[in-house]
Amino acid sequence: MTPLPTPQQLRYLLALAEHRHFGRASAACAVTQSTLSAGILALERQLDSHILDRDGAKRVVFTTLGRELVGRARAAMAALSAIVEAADAARAPMTGPLRLGVIPTVGPFLLPRFMPGLREAFPLLRLYLREDTTERLVDRLAGGQLDVALLALPCDCGEAESFPVVRDPFVAALPPNHPLAALSSVPAAALAGERLLLLEDGHCLRDQALAACGVARRDDHDGFAATSLHTLVQMVAGGLGVTLLPQLAVDAGVAEGTDIVLRPLAGAGAWRTLGFAWRPHTPRAADYRALGTVLERACGPLIPTA
Repeated sequence: MTPLPTPQQLRYLLALAEHRHFGRASAACAVTQSTLSAGILALERQLDSHILDRDGAKRVVFTTLGRELVGRARAAMAALSAIVEAADAARAPMTGPLRLGVIPTVGPFLLPRFMPGLREAFPLLRLYLREDTTERLVDRLAGGQLDVALLALPCDCGEAESFPVVRDPFVAALPPNHPLAALSSVPAAALAGERLLLLEDGHCLRDQALAACGVARRDDHDGFAATSLHTLVQMVAGGLGVTLLPQLAVDAGVAEGTDIVLRPLAGAGAWRTLGFAWRPHTPRAADYRALGTVLERACGPLIPTA
């Protein structure tokens, strides 16, 4: 009988799939590179199969079987995590460690308001934060490296369950003296013909902004993709185009110190929704839903989805 892979071997496999680099994967697992390499090699020998395509290139390339095993490893680690979660939930709800993922267009603007309420509501909770793009957070969620993620919906959450909490309206950010600045609110359709500045690919806000303006998804080739909302604001201030900002970021002062003009975006779907996502069938789902009350209070004037 073929020996079963160990949880540690599966962690090595998932880390290598995420980072595509032995050095970075070993650092993420807090082991030496030789230890991680030996663990992958031992897994290949156990299964009598090639997981990696070792063609001499420095890049990490998975075989067809390797890619399938990565998906199965995520499911296996999620099942193991569920065992621990069930014990935690039965012992004491909303206590102990909680690994929370948050996207960059939410974290800096919401966490200063969210954290005090979380500590007050659940004083025995030990929070560990991870900021990353939606796609990577969802992968970490599926692989059991995160318990719950604070995301902007709609987005591709894979098989995760999502729980919408509040609507975060979009605000049109315009250069000074832009013709649309004379309006009290900007129709979303009016931005379709403008040079719409976006975050770089991988940020869910990019696709949400395009959808709000009724513009098809596109790949930019002119170099005008920003890495943060602060960079987008500076690009607008420089007269390079227009953009959409979440009300949450505007309330947190992302445009302070500039002379850009901010106008509410009008039209159907002129908002994103903030909410939580977690692995399906987790025994701590009720705990994670309880985070929604804290989030709603922290968001203040934003509109609850209910």
